[in-house]
Amino acid sequence: MALLSACQERIHKFEGVEGPLEPTQLVAQIPTIPSDFNNGSPSRMAVLLTNQDSNWIALVSGLKTIGIPFRVTENYQEAIQHDVLMIYPRISGRELKPEALQALASYARDGGTLIGTNVLGGGLEQTFGFESVIEGKDRAYINFADNKAETSGFHANGFETIKIGSAENPAANPGTNRYKNPKIKPIATYEDGSAAIVYNNPGKGKAYALGVDIGQVLAKGYNWRQVDITEHYANQYQPTLDALLTLLENIYREQQAGAVTLGTVPDGKNLSFILSHDVDFSQSLKNAVNYAEHEASENIEATFFIQAKYVEDFNDSIFFNAEGAEYLKQLEKLGMEIASHSVSHSLEFDNFPMGTGTEFYPDYRPFVRSAERTFGASILGELRVSKFLFEQFTENQIVESFRPGYLRNPMQLPQSLQSTGYKYSSSASANMSLTHLPFRLTYGRGYDGLTNIYEFPITVEDEILPPMYERIEDAKLLARKIANIGGLMVVLIHTDAVDDRLLFQKEFVDEVKPYAWMGSIRQFGDWWAARDKVEVDVKTKGDEVIITLRAPDAINGLTLELDDNYTIVQSSIPQESLTINGKNLLIEGLSGSQSITLRQ
Repeated sequence: MALLSACQERIHKFEGVEGPLEPTQLVAQIPTIPSDFNNGSPSRMAVLLTNQDSNWIALVSGLKTIGIPFRVTENYQEAIQHDVLMIYPRISGRELKPEALQALASYARDGGTLIGTNVLGGGLEQTFGFESVIEGKDRAYINFADNKAETSGFHANGFETIKIGSAENPAANPGTNRYKNPKIKPIATYEDGSAAIVYNNPGKGKAYALGVDIGQVLAKGYNWRQVDITEHYANQYQPTLDALLTLLENIYREQQAGAVTLGTVPDGKNLSFILSHDVDFSQSLKNAVNYAEHEASENIEATFFIQAKYVEDFNDSIFFNAEGAEYLKQLEKLGMEIASHSVSHSLEFDNFPMGTGTEFYPDYRPFVRSAERTFGASILGELRVSKFLFEQFTENQIVESFRPGYLRNPMQLPQSLQSTGYKYSSSASANMSLTHLPFRLTYGRGYDGLTNIYEFPITVEDEILPPMYERIEDAKLLARKIANIGGLMVVLIHTDAVDDRLLFQKEFVDEVKPYAWMGSIRQFGDWWAARDKVEVDVKTKGDEVIITLRAPDAINGLTLELDDNYTIVQSSIPQESLTINGKNLLIEGLSGSQSITLRQ
C-alpha cells in the first residue's frame, strides 16, 4: 500500500484526459494454411509442400520478402505444371509416393527445374547428382562458390561465407545434410569442405539439392530464436538470410522464362534508409526538436519513438507532461512520425503479463522500482495507454509503430501490437534477425499463423562504443553493402543530448542521399505492406512478355526486376507512369489489376 501511495504521488495528470475507454480484445490466432497461397499461373515458382509440420510459413514469408512470385501446393501434379519447382521440407519415400517421385524425376529430365530441400531418399540421388547423404547438426558455416550463375556476385556482396549455426552448441543448430560425391562441383560447401548445395543436369532440366533447411534458418531469424548464429548485436553486416533468399531468387530468374521479381526498395533506389530516434530521458523530448529540424530541412520524415513518461520512478523523472506535450506538437508540425516507446521503458517488458485490455490513463501506473522489478505493468497497458496519449496530444497522428525499451521483445508482442491497432514494429536488431530486409511476424513468434505486423529491424545504433561519430566511416561502408543487396538500413539515435550524434546524422544523410530512399517507419511500412500483397504472373508469346499485376492496395514506386532488356508495347497503366532502366521497370502508380506487354 505504501508503494502504491508513493506511485500515486509521482504521476502527472492531464486535466480531463482519460482513456482509452474501449477495451482491447486480443486477436485470436488464425492458422495460416497452404491454400492461402495456392493461386497463380505456372510462371510462378511452385512450392510443393510435403509436410505441413515444418517451417513452411517462414519460407513463404522469405519468398515474399525477396520478391519471388510463388504458389504453394500439396499436389505434385499441380506442381509439375510450373517451370521452377521447390520441394519443401523434405524429399523421401515417406513424404512422397513412388508415382510422385517418378514424376519429379521425369519433370527434371524433360526440362523442369527442381529445387529439393533435404533430399534424403526416394531414389532421386541420380537426378540430383550425388551418391548418398549424411545427416547431422554439426555444421555452422556455408561457403558459396562465386563462379556459378546462381551465385554470381555473392563474394562482392559479402555472401562468400554465412553462419547458419553454433560451433559451440550444435544441439541448437538447424539440421544439415552433406551430399557425398557430387557429380558436379558444389555451389556451396560446409566449413569442412563437404557439399552443402549441389546441382545436376539430369536431362533437359536442372536439379538443385539444398543441404540446409532454408525455412528453418529463416524461422530462427524471424522468430527471435537464433542461438549463437549472430556474431554482433548491431552495427555490422550479417546477411545470413539474405544470401539464402538471393540464391533462390537467382535460381528462379536463371531458370524461369520471362522471370519477373519485385524490387525491395521504393522509387527504384538502392537502399531504404530510415532515421529513427528513441526519446526516453528527461531532456530527450526537448532535444528531439533539434534532430527533427534538420530532418525537416532535408524533407525527411523520421520516426520518433517516444516514452509516455508520466510516472516518476527508478528510471527517471516525469517528462511527458504539459511541457512535453508541447514538444510533441512541435515534432508533429515538423512532419515527423510519432511512435510509441512504451510507458515504463522497463527492462522487464519481455516478462510483463499480457494484461486485461482495459488499462487506461490515469489509472494505469506502471512503477519501475529497480532494474529487476516493475509493478503494475502489462504488455497491453504499455501499448494502449502510450498510443492513446500521443494521439490525444497531436492533431493528425495515428500511432502505428512501436519499439520497446532496451529492445525487450516478448514472444506475445506481434499479436499484442495487432490487437491494439499498431501495424509496424522496430523491436529487433538486423544482426539478431540475421537479415537486412523487413519481414512479417508470426503469432507468438511461433510456426502456425502470420499476423498483420511487419518488422523493420535496426541496423546501426548509438550506444555501442566507440561513440557514433567515430564510426561514421564504418557506417558508410555498411550502407553501401546493404545497398548492393537492395536492403533496409534503420538508424537509431537517442536524443538525450544534442552532440556529435547530430553531426553523424547530418553527414550520413548527405552520404546516402544520392542512392537511398529516405522516410519513416510509417511511410516505408505502408509501402512494404502494399508490396507484400502484389501478385505477378507472366506469359511469354514469341518475343513478347505479358505481365499481369494485381495490387489490392495502391502502391507508388514499385520496381519490377526483369530477366532481359525490354521495350513497352502496350500497358493498361499510363505510359507516363512507367520507366524502364535497364532490366528494371519502375511503376509510379499501381492499383487493382493491370497488364503490361513488353518486347525484347
